[in-house]
Amino acid sequence: MKTIVTAALAVFSLLSCAQSGSGHLNPAEFKAAMAQPEAVVVDVRTPAEREQGYIEGSANIDWNSGTLLDKMSATDKDAPVLIYCASGGRSNMAMEALHKAGFTNVQDLAGGMHAWTADKQPIVKP
Repeated sequence: MKTIVTAALAVFSLLSCAQSGSGHLNPAEFKAAMAQPEAVVVDVRTPAEREQGYIEGSANIDWNSGTLLDKMSATDKDAPVLIYCASGGRSNMAMEALHKAGFTNVQDLAGGMHAWTADKQPIVKP
């Protein structure tokens, strides 16, 4: 019986993630998702962190500013939204906040900029 319940919960969890269109992408997957013409890429790090380098084409909306939902209000809620931070914590919180606000296709960069640079992906240095 315990095995059946565990299996049912696993299937429910997978279906929930698939339906929301959310998830955590590794750097290669994140880069591929950025190639979608309608993709919106958001860096939720602080401006000081961004000065150390950022992913080309990303907009900076500091998670700590509390303005993410306001600044994203004009964005199509069905457009692919790709979020990253330094290590994945803030981007995960931002992803959840956007889901609650009705965004249907939000994904974050697993491991954040640490993973991106470790994978030797390109960054822009101001």
